[in-house]
Amino acid sequence: MVGKTLTRADLAEAVVEKVGLPRNESQDLVERVLDEISGSLAEGDAVKLSSFGSFGIRQKGQRVGRNPKTGEEVPITPRRVLVFRPSNIMKDRINKGHAKR
Repeated sequence: MVGKTLTRADLAEAVVEKVGLPRNESQDLVERVLDEISGSLAEGDAVKLSSFGSFGIRQKGQRVGRNPKTGEEVPITPRRVLVFRPSNIMKDRINKGHAKR
């Protein structure tokens, strides 16, 4: 993978540069957006971001797994997992960016 990881601080800095808010307000805005997204997902609601994608929660049932080292069967408990489905616009944007390299 080329490049660096995008962090909350990077997002806040982008808000400072593009919108012109002070740094502390930009950081607060980023935190509020992320809190809203995670809170909605925790309640079981889907989150759709236009031109980006959608986040959702999927319920996985109990199943039997296997320890790869010992071969021992181990029960895997039911759980909820986060799923992300990128929009077609995002897929196109990623593929066009990859083709330029």
